[in-house]
Amino acid sequence: MTKLLLLASLTLIVPGVLIGCSQQETSQEPVSDPASQTSGETALDTTAETTEQPSGTLVLVANGEDFIREGFTTKDGWRIDFENAFVTLDEVNAYQTEPPFDPDGAATLNATQEIPLLQQPTTVDLAKGAAETAPVPVTRKQAPQGTYNAIAWKVIPAETGPAEGSTILLKGTAQKEGRNVDFTISFDQPLAYTCGEYVGDERKGILTSTEQAELETTLHFDHIFGDAETAAGDALNQDAVGFDPFAALAEGDSLNVDSNRLKAELSAQDYQKLLKAIAGLGHVGEGHCRLEN
Repeated sequence: MTKLLLLASLTLIVPGVLIGCSQQETSQEPVSDPASQTSGETALDTTAETTEQPSGTLVLVANGEDFIREGFTTKDGWRIDFENAFVTLDEVNAYQTEPPFDPDGAATLNATQEIPLLQQPTTVDLAKGAAETAPVPVTRKQAPQGTYNAIAWKVIPAETGPAEGSTILLKGTAQKEGRNVDFTISFDQPLAYTCGEYVGDERKGILTSTEQAELETTLHFDHIFGDAETAAGDALNQDAVGFDPFAALAEGDSLNVDSNRLKAELSAQDYQKLLKAIAGLGHVGEGHCRLEN
């Protein structure tokens, strides 16, 4: 009788042990489940993302200033109004530098951060600002936060469109003492600038997380034509060509010239002034740029 009771007890206990092992194995399966492993990797990736340097948006703009948008009077008395001022930009790079880059010195640019803003030719019309005082948006790009205190950019011949073949194409009307001249002036000289920090009424290029900051390429066309509101003896007007030499090449009330004709028909002195003025077009606001060979 005792043997029978012992046998019955073993019969009840063994199934209980087997069920317990089965439950333990089931509870361990999710650890080796591929889906569970993928979830773990995703969690690690998310953690890594939160440790990345915060970023914001850099907005590249081009500016011909009020001289282009509103027109102006040249040093020799011509009232100029622009219909178009096409400029083709390429290879625009923004930099954080240490020490700050000085375009007036001989030092090279020492970049701690470099962001390519524009890597294909883009033609903009500086006469078509979004508002009377607004520069023209060119492109925007995500970038790590920081102070972008230098920028390099090129002006190259347009490959297509209304400015094809020209680095800069100016179209408009000039008026003086009852004479009207409709002009188209085409320049084909490629330019490459390396510039320091933007100089103006407010600072630009300071990018904080989740915000946006502007970087500006500025062209000073008063360097070519001069400015009646600046003293005649000022270096700007002394070095500028003015509009009289251009008007002398007009046929009646129409002027259509390119770099080849300007080289051939301007006086040697005026042509050299023109080349120097074109080379000095590039700025960052009132900040200086270095012309690269």
